[in-house]
Amino acid sequence: MIEPTTAAAEISAHVPEPPDDAAQSFAALGLSEPVVRAVTEKGYRRPTPIQLEAIPVVLMGRDVLGSAETGTGKTAGFTLPMIEILSGSRGRARMPRSLILEPTRELALQVAENFVQYGKYRKLTHALLIGGESLADQKETLMRGVDVLIATPGRLLDLFERGGLLLNDTRILVIDEADRMLDMGFIPDVERIVSLLPKRRQTLLFSATLAPEIRRLADAFLDNPKTITVARPASVAATIVEGLALVAEHDKREALRRLARHEDVQNALIFCNRKRDVDVLLRSLLRHHFDAGALHGDMSQPVRFSTLEKFRAGDIRLLVCSDVAARGLDIGGLSHVFNFDVPHHAEDYVHRIGRTGRAGREGHAYTFATPNDRLAVEAIERLIGHAIPRLAVDGLDPVDWAADEGVSRGRRRAQRPARQDRPRREPAPPARRSEKPPPLPRPRPALSETVQQVTGFGADVPAFMRLSRRAPQPPDTKRKTIP
Repeated sequence: MIEPTTAAAEISAHVPEPPDDAAQSFAALGLSEPVVRAVTEKGYRRPTPIQLEAIPVVLMGRDVLGSAETGTGKTAGFTLPMIEILSGSRGRARMPRSLILEPTRELALQVAENFVQYGKYRKLTHALLIGGESLADQKETLMRGVDVLIATPGRLLDLFERGGLLLNDTRILVIDEADRMLDMGFIPDVERIVSLLPKRRQTLLFSATLAPEIRRLADAFLDNPKTITVARPASVAATIVEGLALVAEHDKREALRRLARHEDVQNALIFCNRKRDVDVLLRSLLRHHFDAGALHGDMSQPVRFSTLEKFRAGDIRLLVCSDVAARGLDIGGLSHVFNFDVPHHAEDYVHRIGRTGRAGREGHAYTFATPNDRLAVEAIERLIGHAIPRLAVDGLDPVDWAADEGVSRGRRRAQRPARQDRPRREPAPPARRSEKPPPLPRPRPALSETVQQVTGFGADVPAFMRLSRRAPQPPDTKRKTIP
């Protein structure tokens, strides 16, 4: 999304300075007066680098392979020219004229809001096809005909298999956040959706990185694309006050509560690396009487929408969220960002704290780190080009990088004696086996001994009743003659 902020000006610092008049700068890209008027009323003064390069190419009808992060103005880079291209005709029932695929419901909702704002002077229709909403209502909207369909892959395929959607008339396809699609396992669904589209179409694929797998998808989906690469800003806006609190692991929640009480926090995003930690931290904040809410991928869509509306309205002051759930959120006037967990990737730090300090307002971004986070913090400081100022939390013992990094919950191990000072244990002698006397031979009966005497038959004793043990005799090989 376009950001009318100091950060946006820093993003476009290496681009030749466009005219100050917004109408002239956006109009120079080939956009019509109604679209330029909507952008001007939105408050945008000049295009960002991704918009400068992408808008003219999209208007030409070429495929685009773009490498750009959320927050660089990428959404307007494909939404604005799509409005121009689609303004000439109308969509038919169940047959959208364009399709925008998003990996999460929040991103899809954000794109839909931008489409409404940018196209308010164009009579275009759109539909939002995401999970957690009434499938019947979405199907009814598609029956009226839409120009732009914004959808997540799973819900789109579900409706297609139910016969509520046809993709025969879709001429523009946008695959947004392709790297996130790959991480979330949506690529097979995307490949199937592409197979349902017409062969002759315009395809726009955007990804934060151009990994080999993304290149493979681009080769399969795109036809002679224009590659546009916009590096993510590695600088922090001058309006953001940073701070790094070094605390023990078991003191992180207390440090967060103290800063939230002592700082003038109007509203704040609190980032956790894992969604299960989001729920744990939310319960802790509610137990200490903070007006807080949570946002992560396992929540139902109505609960997400309700939580966001309460946060925007000021009913919830603290919103605990994960990176995936917070991607694409545009919340104006955010006073604070708390990194409860140090992000795994240094670029995510710039993305997180860039939510505050916008539009010339001062913002605050505080990060809680333990000795185990030393390498991650050093990577962040190398990226942004300066050390994050250290922040002391009143009432908590300071912790430095020299603390034992291998101890869970931030406690040091007891000092152990050096190996050469430890008493050496002599190996125990092997146990001696007890010698048993050899077993005595069992007495065997004499071979000629008669075991049993059979009487009562005289001399005519049957052979089977003659029970005796005698030495075996060799077989008689001579043939006996029967008289």
